[in-house]
Amino acid sequence: MKIVSLLPSATEIICALGLEDQLVGVTHECDYPPSVVRLPKVTRTLIPTDATSGEIDRLVRDRLGEQSALYTLDMETLERLAPDLIVTQALCDVCAVAEEDVKNAACALPSGPRVVNLEPETLDDVLDCIRVVGAATGVEQRAADVVSRLRARIDGVVSNVKGLKNRPRVALLEWLDPPFSTGHWNPELVRLAGGVDGFGKEGQRSVTLTWDQVTSYQPEVVLIACCGFTAERTMQEIGILQTVPGWDEIPAVRDGRVYVTDGASYFSRPGPRLVDSLELLAYVIHPGANPLPEWVQAPTRLKSPAGAIR
Repeated sequence: MKIVSLLPSATEIICALGLEDQLVGVTHECDYPPSVVRLPKVTRTLIPTDATSGEIDRLVRDRLGEQSALYTLDMETLERLAPDLIVTQALCDVCAVAEEDVKNAACALPSGPRVVNLEPETLDDVLDCIRVVGAATGVEQRAADVVSRLRARIDGVVSNVKGLKNRPRVALLEWLDPPFSTGHWNPELVRLAGGVDGFGKEGQRSVTLTWDQVTSYQPEVVLIACCGFTAERTMQEIGILQTVPGWDEIPAVRDGRVYVTDGASYFSRPGPRLVDSLELLAYVIHPGANPLPEWVQAPTRLKSPAGAIR
């Protein structure tokens, strides 16, 4: 079977199932595991790589308002790859090629590929997506084994925080200009990790916030995981926090509990590393109860709105 992935999380699922040798094409954003970077790219983005977060937000809103695509398919490459299976999503037009474009492309391809759509909104949905890909590729038992291992890690985090009475107020943010809450599975991760998310709603989309909303909540822990940004890329714009009235007075800042993490790897990709995200979050919220696994990248801890320490 020749598989094309149109989503970084789908690429991670395919590889976790031991099917990397059948993966023939990926998106321009697929970078994990690192070996997939060598594969042909079948998508392009219309978002400038050097744009600020504010500029990206305006471009995305304009494009969605006009119902214009943010990503395009490379049909010439797709035809050359002649896939048997295309794995994509219909959850978010900001995150990947539009569903209708994928359907039209599949119909136009001589190979007549099957299209599998992944639409997870909760952590259980993400685990189900692994089973769906396993069924589509004939490796159901492998998928069941992967899900079992992930479930054991989830249960471990839940067990570690079960007896803790302190449930800190958490602001998990996926954008800075303007600030956004996280949505879908992420508010659930906050709850499972022993915190209280004041903004996100489980199973629902992320929403635009105001900084006044953020500071009024008086979060005890702030974790910034900008969607699609590495921690280093986010740090280039962390000075935005200096302009927020009352920022220095919130408990998270006073106590040195403001963190920046790699949003491109964690929280925004509904694949196996979402469990890494849960473990990272649990470590940030309750470090005494949850050691950070050695394979999870440590977050950057801010000592002030303008600086950071590890």
